[in-house]
Amino acid sequence: MKHGKKYVEAAKLIDKSKVYEAEEAVALVKKSASAKFDETVELHIRTGCDSRHADQQIRGAVVLPAGTGKKVRVLVFAKGAKADEATAAGADFVGGEELIPKIQKEGWLDFDVVVATPDMMSVVGRLGKVLGPKGLMPNPKAGTVTMDVTKAIADIKAGKVEYRLDKANIIHVTLGKASFTEEQLMENFNALMSAIEKAKPSSVKGQYLKSISIATTMGPGVKIIANRY
Repeated sequence: MKHGKKYVEAAKLIDKSKVYEAEEAVALVKKSASAKFDETVELHIRTGCDSRHADQQIRGAVVLPAGTGKKVRVLVFAKGAKADEATAAGADFVGGEELIPKIQKEGWLDFDVVVATPDMMSVVGRLGKVLGPKGLMPNPKAGTVTMDVTKAIADIKAGKVEYRLDKANIIHVTLGKASFTEEQLMENFNALMSAIEKAKPSSVKGQYLKSISIATTMGPGVKIIANRY
């Protein structure tokens, strides 16, 4: 894969053979951000889990102390008083059954997170084939299937991110924006690592976190010492 001039220049800042302390890695990632837009900073964690086993799945959510730097659009599936509560709490879209054809047939996906009250999951379940592959299905572990829609919306808007294991046993999660200060990125990094450490399945044998790297949307990855966690 051929990289552009900016990527090549940014890559010169990073020693590929070195594994860095988290603070050093964050500073390097900020220096290597060269795009004209405010790049997203992402964390990639390779685990020793086996996602084929149900007891080795990892899924959860954490509110990043410094937020994500992104405006998040929230869709809430609720009815009656809960729908009114969701609107009052600042949900961008609120609805029920009538949204099914809009999403299924018209391909409407102008939202980033879906929250649902438990009584609406039979409706939302019909959207599994559309929302599932995009990682948008509400889930109790992520706090997006709940009766407390006010708290769910507040947490999401404040910078809540979901982390989950993919088929290659890697967790990819947003850490913030390249415009954040090093302190803000470290705050978010520490909160995420703490949550992922606590989420370790008891059935995992051997090393839990095999490698950690951090990168901006368009920049090269920087490896972080994994055995600190």
